[in-house]
Amino acid sequence: MTGLLLCAALLANRTEATVVINGTRVVYPAQESEVTVGLQNVGNTPSLVQVWLDAGDEKSTPESAKVPFTITPPLFRLDADKSASVRMIYSKEPLPSDKESLFWLNVLEVPPKSANDGTKNMLEFAFRTRIKVLFRPAGLPGNAASAAHKLTWKLVDGEDGKGVALQAINPTPYYVNFAEVGLSVGERSVRTRGGGMVAPGSTAIFPIKELTSRPTGGEVKAQFNVISDYGAVSTIVQPLAP
Repeated sequence: MTGLLLCAALLANRTEATVVINGTRVVYPAQESEVTVGLQNVGNTPSLVQVWLDAGDEKSTPESAKVPFTITPPLFRLDADKSASVRMIYSKEPLPSDKESLFWLNVLEVPPKSANDGTKNMLEFAFRTRIKVLFRPAGLPGNAASAAHKLTWKLVDGEDGKGVALQAINPTPYYVNFAEVGLSVGERSVRTRGGGMVAPGSTAIFPIKELTSRPTGGEVKAQFNVISDYGAVSTIVQPLAP
C-alpha cells in the first residue's frame, strides 16, 4: 500500500498542500522515549496522509529509508478541518553522542480524486512536505540558542576562484540554520538571497552572487538571519575573521 501511495503523484488536482505540520522543524531530545508531531488539514476535503523519515535522500521512500526511528501511524486519513498527531519513536540504535544528527520528516498528502467527466485533461498530483528533524543528545556543551554566536565567518573566493563567498565555520555540536546569509558593508547590506545551514564541527560556503569582487567602502561584517528551534528568525551581525 505504501508504495502505491508514493506512486500517486498524479492523483489530485489541487494546486497547494492543505495538510500542514505544526512547526518548521522537530527537535528530538535523546532522553525522550518519543516525540509527538501535530498535523492539521486546513482544506475542505479529506486527505490520505503518509509519514516517514529519511536520512537526507529526497528520493527516499518509506521502504528504502533507513533510519533509527518508527513513525506511528505511518498512514491515515485526515478529514477536513481536523488535526492529528503522529508519534516518532527512537529505536535506540547508536547515534553520535557528541553532536546532533540530522534527519528529515516527510508528510505526503494525497487528496481525493476530483470528479471528471472525461471532457477535460487535468494535471493531477500529490504534495509532500519535508522538514528537518534534529536528534539532540543529552549533555551537549553550550546550547542551540547560542551556537550561532560562536560561528566564525571568513570572506573567501567564490567557485572556481570567481566572485565572493562567505565561509561559516561551526565549532559547536549543534546545527545552525539560516533563513538568509549576507554581508553588512558600511551602512548597506548584500544578501545571498538564500538560506541553508552549517553542520556541527563543519564548514559551509554561501556564494554572494551580487558581488564580483571583495567589497570596499566600509567595514565588512557577516550579517545572517538564524532560525531557532521554534521557527523564530533573528538577525546577527558579526565581524569577519582575518
